[in-house]
Amino acid sequence: MPTTPQTTDELYQALQENDQRPYGRTRTVTAEELVDAAEQFAETVPLVHALLELQEAYTYGSEPRKSPVVFARVLTLFDERPDDFDDRLRHTVFWRFKWVANALRALPEMPLASLRQWLTEMRDRYEKAGLGLQPYYGQAYQLAAHTGEDAALAFDLWAGRSRTQLSDCEACEICERALYHLGKGDDERALRAWEPVLAGKESCQEEPARSISYALLPLLRAGRTDDARRLHLAGYRGCRRNPSMAGEVGRHLEFCALTGNEARGLELLAENRNLFEEVDSPLEQLAFLTGVEVLLQRVELLGHGALPATGYAGRTWTVAGLRTEIRRRADDLAARFDARNGTAAHTDRRTARLDRAPLLDTLELTLRTRSLDDVAPAAPAAVPHSPAPAAVPAVPESTLELILRARELHELGHPEADALWARLRTLAADPDYTHPEDPEAGPLARLRADLLMDRSNDAGEKDQFAVAVALQEEAAGLYDEAGDPARAALARAGALLASAETPPQNPLDPDAVEVKTAALTDAHAAMVRFQEETPGLTPKLEARLLRLRATALGLRLQGSRDKEYAAPALAEADLLLAHATLHDLPGQISGARLLRAGNHALSGELPAAVEEIDTLLERLRAEGPAWHVPRALALRGRIQLGLGDAQAAHADLTEGIRLAGEWPAGTLNTARMYADLAEASMHLRRPDEALRHLTRSAELDLRHGSRTDAFCTYSNAAQLTLDLERVEDCIALLDSVLAEPDIASGDLDDRLTAQLRLIRARALHAGEDLKAATTEFVALAAESAGWDDDPGSHAMIASETAVLLGESGEFGRAREAVDQALAAHAREPRYEQLSSCLRELARLQAQQQGAEGLTEALTFLTDAGRVAEEARAAAYEARGRALDPALAYEYGRVNAHAGAYEDALTALHQALDLLGEPGPEDDHVGEWAECVRLSGVVEGVYLERPAPALARLDAAIHRLTGLGHKEETGPLVSLAARLRDEK
Repeated sequence: MPTTPQTTDELYQALQENDQRPYGRTRTVTAEELVDAAEQFAETVPLVHALLELQEAYTYGSEPRKSPVVFARVLTLFDERPDDFDDRLRHTVFWRFKWVANALRALPEMPLASLRQWLTEMRDRYEKAGLGLQPYYGQAYQLAAHTGEDAALAFDLWAGRSRTQLSDCEACEICERALYHLGKGDDERALRAWEPVLAGKESCQEEPARSISYALLPLLRAGRTDDARRLHLAGYRGCRRNPSMAGEVGRHLEFCALTGNEARGLELLAENRNLFEEVDSPLEQLAFLTGVEVLLQRVELLGHGALPATGYAGRTWTVAGLRTEIRRRADDLAARFDARNGTAAHTDRRTARLDRAPLLDTLELTLRTRSLDDVAPAAPAAVPHSPAPAAVPAVPESTLELILRARELHELGHPEADALWARLRTLAADPDYTHPEDPEAGPLARLRADLLMDRSNDAGEKDQFAVAVALQEEAAGLYDEAGDPARAALARAGALLASAETPPQNPLDPDAVEVKTAALTDAHAAMVRFQEETPGLTPKLEARLLRLRATALGLRLQGSRDKEYAAPALAEADLLLAHATLHDLPGQISGARLLRAGNHALSGELPAAVEEIDTLLERLRAEGPAWHVPRALALRGRIQLGLGDAQAAHADLTEGIRLAGEWPAGTLNTARMYADLAEASMHLRRPDEALRHLTRSAELDLRHGSRTDAFCTYSNAAQLTLDLERVEDCIALLDSVLAEPDIASGDLDDRLTAQLRLIRARALHAGEDLKAATTEFVALAAESAGWDDDPGSHAMIASETAVLLGESGEFGRAREAVDQALAAHAREPRYEQLSSCLRELARLQAQQQGAEGLTEALTFLTDAGRVAEEARAAAYEARGRALDPALAYEYGRVNAHAGAYEDALTALHQALDLLGEPGPEDDHVGEWAECVRLSGVVEGVYLERPAPALARLDAAIHRLTGLGHKEETGPLVSLAARLRDEK
């Protein structure tokens, strides 16, 4: 708390601000400080409000030991000064008897007699106050259900009584009824009882998250797997990291364990690491730990007990070690509750949960389905549903044979060379390694250079160009030491190419393309000199150098998109093709034709590119090398996309992925193939299929170390998910991705991380979690304010932030955010976005505040008018609604909300004039019809002038009917009928 309140008004303001904070230590500590501050005023009511806020913080912060103590002070004040308690405070006091009963029940050290004594106290006070006893019987039933004694009788005594104003909310009572039926083994009746809550018709602070966590397994047993999946995603988000809902989190972990989603369970456990320390409720601890143990037990049974697991702070845990610790703690808690209650209910319930067998072998819960092998530190597994990779080739036992075989396969470009280099790397790193004394093996320096070159190739594929340059330059030195100038020249040529490919420090620099083009030109010239000046170039080595030369000019053409570079690029590919044909080098022949096809495509000669690929595929299928077929199909698929033949592209890419599966995983770029296949699927209007391919592509890139590419693809997948209105899927996907170590640690590019967070914030908004969405947007707006090189993005984020703040009624903060957006817009215009934001803020303020908010609403519209003027001056054409008629329409709507109907009608007529009457092909028909409708409401209903309103409506209906716009005509016909009836 920044400053101690000096007046009761300041105290109430501070209490209101604290009420907006999430439950947790910050809110609780502030509440404690506010109680201390309230005591200085020597007034009952401010102190009572402060104490009630503190009790709420303790209750929902999972500190049940402290809640009854605070309430005892409130009750004493209530007994001493009952006249100071108005009806609202009096209602709150009686309501919170239930909170104390819940808190006492959660403490095994609290004797059962004390719990019953408290319920007696509650009953006596309710009777004395003339209040109905249904809430008392509700608490009596919950105690009976807790102990496992006489629950049926207690249920009947409660459930048969009429609700009162002090009864728990409908959603909470529904949950208790459903749990009673569930405890009787009647899943069907429990699910029927839960239906209003699961369908979103009844809710409260803890519902539907609490009910969902209990309903997941019954839904599975009923065969409603889609419902279980959907509710898991929504329900988990409602309880994660929340200490007062630790038991709910535990049940979601159990659900993961019993549906083949153990890896997701471990991921969620890591996300909720705070619950090991912040849950002070023994009952919540028991529920949470039992769910954790179900998960860990399942993981260990599957043979992954050595996996790392998130647990108690202070040490590093494995699954097996954490399970042992949790079992000890949870067994002790269950025994303590049973000893207090005089029953075995908690031990029996815990045993039943641990003894449950999996309900499904597998259930795809999220778009990012992962196995336990994927989360293990070991080598990655294959992508789900992708073709299984071929077995790793047998590794020669002799080191000499291994070296020679690796070099042979490398010369061929064979995918199986990777495994042999990996084995050699391990051997050579051993301090006891002995290099073969054989002329065929060459000196140790050459082997080390070969290994560096293999690592540099891997770095280059991951766009780690600086790393590749360093490795190749070091390799060149070792080749020189080994007396191999030809390979040294190749290494230096590769370093030049990688250096030229290194992205500029400022990608937005307008000269970046020219700089890169010049670098590639210089690299090519240096390679030509290397070829002319280097002695000992064998045909195979010369082919590799020619390949680098051709690649450099191909990249120059690709980066510049300047057709004048097409002929030199094709000429270099032809040199390589002629040389490879002369010396019968099949791999280089294939490489040359792939380069030729790519150059034709970059030049816009797509038919020629397809013809080149067809020729290549015919040769590859007849003569090989077979591992080039997937690459050729992948390129043809991309070219077919360029030609607009998505069906052919889809077929080629699907076949390419299938054939790539015949080779070791990671040796062919299937990640790119999946991304292209996703594009083809979108063209074929198969968005769900596209989504699967995108997530596969991203996971492949992630596993193979191309993390930036992976996160870019995940961003695209998340946006597509949101576009498909699969909101919970989108949030779950992004939650998982944002938990990746390099994102969580801040190592990933901050703009890419911000993009992922921005999509998540939009998804939260779409999912109607306005508070969470606003919090994220506010944070992003603050961060993007420092993006001096990208003010347009800040304008966009600040605009969206302002709208969310307006939806929450925080128009002061919304004004601050939109002012930031306007300042950024002045540097990099975002006409359409700013205009839309300002119009929406005006509408929200007028709608929420009526006439009182009109002045400020009109100020927003004045700003929107200036933006529209700037757009006209810049000859900007809006992609969506035209700015001027949209602004006039909003003037009409805002004035209508504020009761200024004549001004509203004038503005709407202006909007209609600006739009003009629609024609057969006009795309603003809907906007025009809505403007006519609203003007009819304002004039015919509010201004009570039905005749002119009807005349305009009838004319519009006639015109729209003649144009065939039935959908837009419907609302106008309904309004006209209403006006005639009233007339």
